[in-house]
Amino acid sequence: MEYFLIFIAAIFVNNIVLSQFLGICPFLGVSKKIDTALGMGAAVTFVLTLATVVTYLLQKLLVMWEIEFLQTIVFILVIAALVQMIEIILKKVSPSLYQALGVFLPLITTNCCILGVAIIVADPAQLMQKLPGELGANLLTGTLYAFATAIGFALALVLFAGIREQLALSKVPEAMKGTPIALLTAGLLAMAFMGFSGVV
Repeated sequence: MEYFLIFIAAIFVNNIVLSQFLGICPFLGVSKKIDTALGMGAAVTFVLTLATVVTYLLQKLLVMWEIEFLQTIVFILVIAALVQMIEIILKKVSPSLYQALGVFLPLITTNCCILGVAIIVADPAQLMQKLPGELGANLLTGTLYAFATAIGFALALVLFAGIREQLALSKVPEAMKGTPIALLTAGLLAMAFMGFSGVV
């Protein structure tokens, strides 16, 4: 049951984009179409989950060698390598999605959502604050938290993309077209997700 609560907490209660405001750049940039939002959500899910596992293990080595001050640099290098791997795979498997994601695919490397979750999971004290219940901070709960966070990111991205597709077909005042209505919609979506606060 507590593993299920991790999912609920990470997806709805503490959504990484709408509650913690990490990863706003791809959230606003890739959310014009549902197809690209799904592709970006899948890419972020893969990179975030795998990066969390690798960085968790690397953090143990950094602590053992007493070079924890290199944490951020090492984590960014791991994330960059994983994003490069995703780019190569997408270019071969789905060239249309690769073109649609454009510049936002390499920007996953600097997505603060991925780096933030990797740093949270690497530090047991921070991870314990994010976990509901009495579960301990270990690789399993950290990976589950990272996966659930990525699913929450993808859910927010797809919901926002669906709303923006509908807004493109609606009559919007000239002054509100484009970024203003997108930001207003994002704010309303964040307020809607605040309704889940206190559930877990």
